[in-house]
Amino acid sequence: MTVNHHIEQFHGLPVFDFVQAVDAAVEGAADEAAEAGGAVVPGLPEPTAVAWRIGLNYESEEAFTERWEQFLDTVDAGRVAAVVIGPWFSEEPEGLGSALEAITGAAGRLPALRGLFVGDITYEESEISWLEMEDVTPLLTAFPRLTELVVRGGTGLRLEPVRHEALTALRFEAGGLPVEVVRAVAGCDLPALRRLELWLGVDHYGGDAGVVDLAPFLDGTRFPALRHLGLQNSLLQDDIAAAVAHAPVVARLESLSLSMGALTDQGVTALLEGQPLTHLRTLDLHHHFLTEDVQQRLREALPEVGLVLTGAGKPDDRRRYVAVSE
Repeated sequence: MTVNHHIEQFHGLPVFDFVQAVDAAVEGAADEAAEAGGAVVPGLPEPTAVAWRIGLNYESEEAFTERWEQFLDTVDAGRVAAVVIGPWFSEEPEGLGSALEAITGAAGRLPALRGLFVGDITYEESEISWLEMEDVTPLLTAFPRLTELVVRGGTGLRLEPVRHEALTALRFEAGGLPVEVVRAVAGCDLPALRRLELWLGVDHYGGDAGVVDLAPFLDGTRFPALRHLGLQNSLLQDDIAAAVAHAPVVARLESLSLSMGALTDQGVTALLEGQPLTHLRTLDLHHHFLTEDVQQRLREALPEVGLVLTGAGKPDDRRRYVAVSE
Protein backbone atom coordinates (compact mmCIF):
# COMPACT_ATOMS: atom_id res chain seq x y z
CA MET A 1 0.00 0.00 0.00
CA THR A 2 1.05 3.62 -0.40
CA VAL A 3 0.79 7.22 0.80
CA ASN A 4 -2.06 8.69 -1.21
CA HIS A 5 -2.59 12.26 0.00
CA HIS A 6 -0.65 15.37 0.90
CA ILE A 7 -0.68 16.44 4.51
CA GLU A 8 -3.09 19.24 5.35
CA GLN A 9 -1.76 20.10 8.80
CA PHE A 10 1.78 20.22 10.12
CA HIS A 11 3.29 21.54 13.31
CA GLY A 12 -0.17 22.65 14.42
CA LEU A 13 -0.64 24.78 11.31
CA PRO A 14 -2.59 24.41 8.04
CA VAL A 15 -0.36 23.65 5.07
CA PHE A 16 -0.26 26.37 2.40
CA ASP A 17 1.12 25.57 -1.06
CA PHE A 18 3.44 28.44 -1.95
CA VAL A 19 4.20 27.29 -5.49
CA GLN A 20 0.54 26.85 -6.32
CA ALA A 21 -0.24 30.33 -5.02
CA VAL A 22 2.58 31.93 -7.01
CA ASP A 23 1.63 30.13 -10.22
CA ALA A 24 -2.01 31.16 -9.79
CA ALA A 25 -0.95 34.78 -9.31
CA VAL A 26 1.21 34.66 -12.44
CA GLU A 27 -1.53 33.09 -14.50
CA GLY A 28 -4.18 35.52 -13.26
CA ALA A 29 -2.17 38.70 -13.61
CA ALA A 30 0.54 38.27 -16.22
CA ASP A 31 1.22 41.98 -16.30
CA GLU A 32 2.08 41.92 -12.59
CA ALA A 33 3.68 38.46 -12.57
CA ALA A 34 5.27 37.37 -9.32
CA GLU A 35 8.86 36.46 -10.03
CA ALA A 36 11.86 35.63 -7.88
CA GLY A 37 13.64 38.63 -6.42
CA GLY A 38 11.19 40.07 -3.91
CA ALA A 39 7.99 40.26 -5.95
CA VAL A 40 4.70 40.72 -4.12
CA VAL A 41 2.23 37.86 -4.47
CA PRO A 42 -1.34 38.85 -3.52
CA GLY A 43 -3.26 36.81 -1.00
CA LEU A 44 -0.35 35.22 0.83
CA PRO A 45 -1.01 34.47 4.50
CA GLU A 46 1.02 35.80 7.38
CA PRO A 47 4.37 33.99 7.60
CA THR A 48 3.54 32.57 11.04
CA ALA A 49 -0.02 31.47 10.16
CA VAL A 50 0.76 28.43 7.99
CA ALA A 51 3.22 25.68 7.26
CA TRP A 52 4.69 26.64 3.89
CA ARG A 53 4.81 23.87 1.29
CA ILE A 54 7.45 24.16 -1.44
CA GLY A 55 7.70 21.50 -4.13
CA LEU A 56 7.84 21.10 -7.89
CA ASN A 57 4.87 20.32 -10.09
CA TYR A 58 5.13 17.54 -12.65
CA GLU A 59 7.20 18.61 -15.66
CA SER A 60 8.09 21.86 -13.95
CA GLU A 61 10.60 23.94 -15.90
CA GLU A 62 12.09 25.36 -12.71
CA ALA A 63 14.59 23.62 -10.48
CA PHE A 64 13.79 23.14 -6.81
CA THR A 65 16.59 25.51 -5.87
CA GLU A 66 14.93 28.24 -7.94
CA ARG A 67 11.56 27.71 -6.25
CA TRP A 68 13.23 27.63 -2.85
CA GLU A 69 14.98 30.95 -3.48
CA GLN A 70 11.70 32.39 -4.75
CA PHE A 71 10.05 31.38 -1.48
CA LEU A 72 12.81 32.94 0.62
CA ASP A 73 12.68 36.16 -1.39
CA THR A 74 8.88 36.47 -1.43
CA VAL A 75 7.87 35.55 2.11
CA ASP A 76 9.23 37.16 5.27
CA ALA A 77 11.42 34.10 5.83
CA GLY A 78 12.65 35.29 9.20
CA ARG A 79 9.17 34.72 10.67
CA VAL A 80 8.41 31.34 9.08
CA ALA A 81 7.77 28.67 11.73
CA ALA A 82 7.14 25.56 9.62
CA VAL A 83 8.11 24.31 6.16
CA VAL A 84 6.90 21.28 4.20
CA ILE A 85 9.09 20.09 1.33
CA GLY A 86 7.25 18.40 -1.55
CA PRO A 87 8.85 16.89 -4.67
CA TRP A 88 12.32 18.26 -5.31
CA PHE A 89 12.16 16.68 -8.79
CA SER A 90 9.83 17.41 -11.69
CA GLU A 91 9.54 13.96 -13.28
CA GLU A 92 11.51 10.87 -12.25
CA PRO A 93 12.82 10.89 -8.66
CA GLU A 94 16.21 12.50 -8.26
CA GLY A 95 18.58 12.57 -5.31
CA LEU A 96 17.77 14.85 -2.39
CA GLY A 97 21.34 16.19 -2.28
CA SER A 98 21.02 19.62 -3.95
CA ALA A 99 17.67 20.31 -2.32
CA LEU A 100 19.05 19.38 1.08
CA GLU A 101 22.02 21.65 0.53
CA ALA A 102 19.73 24.54 -0.40
CA ILE A 103 17.50 24.01 2.65
CA THR A 104 20.34 23.78 5.16
CA GLY A 105 22.19 26.60 3.44
CA ALA A 106 19.27 28.90 4.19
CA ALA A 107 19.29 28.20 7.93
CA GLY A 108 20.48 31.72 8.69
CA ARG A 109 17.45 33.15 6.87
CA LEU A 110 15.02 30.94 8.82
CA PRO A 111 15.76 31.71 12.48
CA ALA A 112 12.17 31.02 13.58
CA LEU A 113 11.87 27.63 11.87
CA ARG A 114 10.63 25.01 14.32
CA GLY A 115 8.90 22.39 12.13
CA LEU A 116 10.31 20.73 9.00
CA PHE A 117 8.75 17.95 6.91
CA VAL A 118 10.90 16.61 4.08
CA GLY A 119 9.09 14.48 1.50
CA ASP A 120 5.39 15.34 1.40
CA ILE A 121 5.10 13.23 -1.74
CA THR A 122 2.22 10.96 -2.75
CA TYR A 123 2.43 7.70 -4.69
CA GLU A 124 1.19 9.54 -7.81
CA GLU A 125 4.33 11.69 -7.63
CA SER A 126 6.64 8.88 -6.52
CA GLU A 127 6.35 5.65 -4.59
CA ILE A 128 7.82 6.14 -1.13
CA SER A 129 10.57 3.58 -1.73
CA TRP A 130 11.61 5.26 -4.98
CA LEU A 131 12.57 8.47 -3.20
CA GLU A 132 16.32 8.95 -3.34
CA MET A 133 17.29 10.14 0.09
CA GLU A 134 20.53 11.36 1.62
CA ASP A 135 22.28 11.83 4.94
CA VAL A 136 19.75 14.02 6.76
CA THR A 137 21.96 14.75 9.76
CA PRO A 138 22.58 18.31 8.44
CA LEU A 139 18.89 19.11 9.01
CA LEU A 140 19.49 18.71 12.73
CA THR A 141 22.86 20.38 12.86
CA ALA A 142 21.81 23.36 10.70
CA PHE A 143 18.64 24.04 12.69
CA PRO A 144 19.51 23.75 16.39
CA ARG A 145 16.13 25.25 17.42
CA LEU A 146 14.06 22.81 15.38
CA THR A 147 11.41 21.08 17.51
CA GLU A 148 9.77 18.79 14.94
CA LEU A 149 11.31 16.84 12.06
CA VAL A 150 9.59 14.41 9.71
CA VAL A 151 11.46 12.63 6.91
CA ARG A 152 9.68 10.46 4.33
CA GLY A 153 11.63 7.95 2.25
CA GLY A 154 14.13 5.24 3.14
CA THR A 155 16.21 4.49 0.05
CA GLY A 156 19.71 5.86 0.59
CA LEU A 157 18.65 7.42 3.88
CA ARG A 158 21.44 7.99 6.39
CA LEU A 159 21.77 9.57 9.80
CA GLU A 160 24.64 10.12 12.19
CA PRO A 161 24.08 10.15 15.96
CA VAL A 162 23.86 13.76 17.14
CA ARG A 163 22.89 15.77 20.18
CA HIS A 164 20.00 18.16 19.67
CA GLU A 165 18.70 20.15 22.60
CA ALA A 166 15.37 21.34 21.20
CA LEU A 167 13.86 18.47 19.20
CA THR A 168 10.60 17.23 20.73
CA ALA A 169 9.13 15.21 17.83
CA LEU A 170 10.89 12.96 15.31
CA ARG A 171 9.31 10.72 12.68
CA PHE A 172 10.84 8.64 9.92
CA GLU A 173 8.34 7.38 7.33
CA ALA A 174 9.56 4.60 5.07
CA GLY A 175 8.51 1.49 3.24
CA GLY A 176 11.82 0.14 4.51
CA LEU A 177 13.82 1.97 7.19
CA PRO A 178 17.50 0.96 7.12
CA VAL A 179 18.77 -0.59 10.33
CA GLU A 180 21.66 1.87 10.31
CA VAL A 181 19.14 4.72 10.64
CA VAL A 182 17.30 2.95 13.46
CA ARG A 183 20.60 2.47 15.29
CA ALA A 184 21.61 6.08 14.64
CA VAL A 185 18.35 7.35 16.13
CA ALA A 186 19.00 5.17 19.17
CA GLY A 187 22.46 6.70 19.38
CA CYS A 188 21.22 10.29 19.31
CA ASP A 189 21.15 12.42 22.45
CA LEU A 190 17.73 14.08 22.40
CA PRO A 191 16.90 15.25 25.93
CA ALA A 192 13.68 17.07 24.93
CA LEU A 193 12.24 14.33 22.67
CA ARG A 194 8.62 13.55 23.55
CA ARG A 195 7.41 11.83 20.38
CA LEU A 196 9.25 9.23 18.32
CA GLU A 197 7.74 7.32 15.39
CA LEU A 198 9.53 4.85 13.16
CA TRP A 199 7.87 3.29 10.11
CA LEU A 200 10.05 0.22 9.95
CA GLY A 201 8.76 -1.24 6.67
CA VAL A 202 9.79 -4.47 5.01
CA ASP A 203 13.11 -6.07 4.13
CA HIS A 204 12.38 -6.01 0.39
CA TYR A 205 12.54 -2.21 0.48
CA GLY A 206 15.44 -1.97 2.90
CA GLY A 207 13.67 -2.34 6.24
CA ASP A 208 16.19 -4.70 7.81
CA ALA A 209 15.89 -3.77 11.49
CA GLY A 210 15.05 -6.55 13.91
CA VAL A 211 13.41 -6.44 17.32
CA VAL A 212 16.85 -6.47 18.94
CA ASP A 213 17.59 -3.13 17.29
CA LEU A 214 14.59 -1.60 19.07
CA ALA A 215 15.89 -2.44 22.53
CA PRO A 216 17.34 1.05 23.18
CA PHE A 217 13.88 2.56 22.70
CA LEU A 218 12.23 0.01 24.97
CA ASP A 219 14.57 -0.29 27.93
CA GLY A 220 13.86 3.23 29.16
CA THR A 221 17.46 4.42 29.15
CA ARG A 222 17.13 6.72 26.13
CA PHE A 223 15.11 9.91 25.68
CA PRO A 224 13.99 10.72 29.24
CA ALA A 225 11.20 13.05 28.08
CA LEU A 226 9.60 10.45 25.74
CA ARG A 227 5.81 10.22 26.09
CA HIS A 228 4.76 8.76 22.73
CA LEU A 229 6.41 5.84 20.98
CA GLY A 230 5.46 4.51 17.56
CA LEU A 231 7.09 1.32 16.27
CA GLN A 232 4.98 0.83 13.21
CA ASN A 233 4.50 -0.55 9.72
CA SER A 234 6.31 -3.83 10.32
CA LEU A 235 5.82 -7.46 9.39
CA LEU A 236 7.37 -8.18 12.80
CA GLN A 237 4.55 -6.38 14.61
CA ASP A 238 3.70 -9.42 16.78
CA ASP A 239 7.30 -9.73 17.95
CA ILE A 240 7.45 -6.00 18.58
CA ALA A 241 4.25 -6.19 20.63
CA ALA A 242 5.70 -9.04 22.68
CA ALA A 243 8.81 -6.96 23.41
CA VAL A 244 6.72 -3.90 24.28
CA ALA A 245 4.66 -5.97 26.71
CA HIS A 246 7.57 -6.03 29.16
CA ALA A 247 9.42 -2.88 28.10
CA PRO A 248 10.31 -0.47 30.96
CA VAL A 249 9.65 2.59 28.78
CA VAL A 250 5.92 1.84 28.59
CA ALA A 251 5.29 2.92 32.18
CA ARG A 252 6.06 6.54 31.33
CA LEU A 253 4.33 6.69 27.96
CA GLU A 254 1.07 8.53 27.42
CA SER A 255 0.42 6.97 24.03
CA LEU A 256 1.69 3.99 22.06
CA SER A 257 1.38 3.05 18.40
CA LEU A 258 1.93 -0.44 17.04
CA SER A 259 -0.12 0.37 13.97
CA MET A 260 0.23 -0.15 10.21
CA GLY A 261 1.78 -3.60 10.49
CA ALA A 262 0.94 -7.30 10.45
CA LEU A 263 -0.38 -7.40 14.02
CA THR A 264 -2.38 -10.53 14.90
CA ASP A 265 -4.05 -12.03 17.94
CA GLN A 266 -0.67 -13.39 19.01
CA GLY A 267 0.81 -9.93 19.47
CA VAL A 268 -2.20 -8.48 21.27
CA THR A 269 -2.41 -11.49 23.57
CA ALA A 270 1.20 -10.81 24.57
CA LEU A 271 0.31 -7.19 25.24
CA LEU A 272 -2.68 -8.13 27.42
CA GLU A 273 -0.61 -10.63 29.38
CA GLY A 274 2.21 -8.15 29.94
CA GLN A 275 2.45 -5.02 32.05
CA PRO A 276 -0.59 -2.78 32.65
CA LEU A 277 -1.56 -0.44 29.82
CA THR A 278 -4.45 1.27 31.60
CA HIS A 279 -2.43 4.46 32.10
CA LEU A 280 -2.25 5.10 28.35
CA ARG A 281 -4.41 7.78 26.83
CA THR A 282 -4.20 6.17 23.39
CA LEU A 283 -3.23 2.78 21.99
CA ASP A 284 -3.15 2.93 18.20
CA LEU A 285 -3.36 -0.44 16.44
CA HIS A 286 -4.95 0.65 13.18
CA HIS A 287 -4.27 -1.59 10.17
CA HIS A 288 -4.26 -4.97 11.89
CA PHE A 289 -5.29 -8.61 11.45
CA LEU A 290 -7.13 -9.17 14.75
CA THR A 291 -10.18 -11.33 15.29
CA GLU A 292 -13.27 -9.66 16.67
CA ASP A 293 -12.92 -11.66 19.88
CA VAL A 294 -9.48 -10.22 20.60
CA GLN A 295 -10.62 -6.73 19.70
CA GLN A 296 -13.38 -7.12 22.25
CA ARG A 297 -10.87 -8.35 24.85
CA LEU A 298 -8.92 -5.14 24.29
CA ARG A 299 -12.03 -3.00 24.76
CA GLU A 300 -12.91 -4.78 27.98
CA ALA A 301 -9.38 -4.74 29.37
CA LEU A 302 -8.73 -1.06 28.48
CA PRO A 303 -12.10 0.71 28.82
CA GLU A 304 -10.56 4.12 29.57
CA VAL A 305 -7.88 3.97 26.86
CA GLY A 306 -8.54 5.49 23.45
CA LEU A 307 -8.22 2.42 21.24
CA VAL A 308 -7.74 2.80 17.49
CA LEU A 309 -8.75 -0.43 15.79
CA THR A 310 -9.68 0.78 12.32
CA GLY A 311 -8.40 -0.80 9.11
CA ALA A 312 -8.98 -4.43 10.03
CA GLY A 313 -7.67 -7.03 7.62
CA LYS A 314 -8.83 -10.63 7.43
CA PRO A 315 -7.40 -12.50 10.44
CA ASP A 316 -7.04 -15.70 8.42
CA ASP A 317 -5.23 -14.00 5.54
CA ARG A 318 -1.87 -15.75 5.16
CA ARG A 319 -0.51 -12.87 3.10
CA ARG A 320 -0.39 -10.21 5.75
CA TYR A 321 1.06 -6.89 4.70
CA VAL A 322 2.09 -3.52 6.08
CA ALA A 323 0.23 -0.30 5.35
CA VAL A 324 3.11 1.38 3.50
CA SER A 325 5.79 -0.53 1.61
CA GLU A 326 6.59 0.34 -2.01
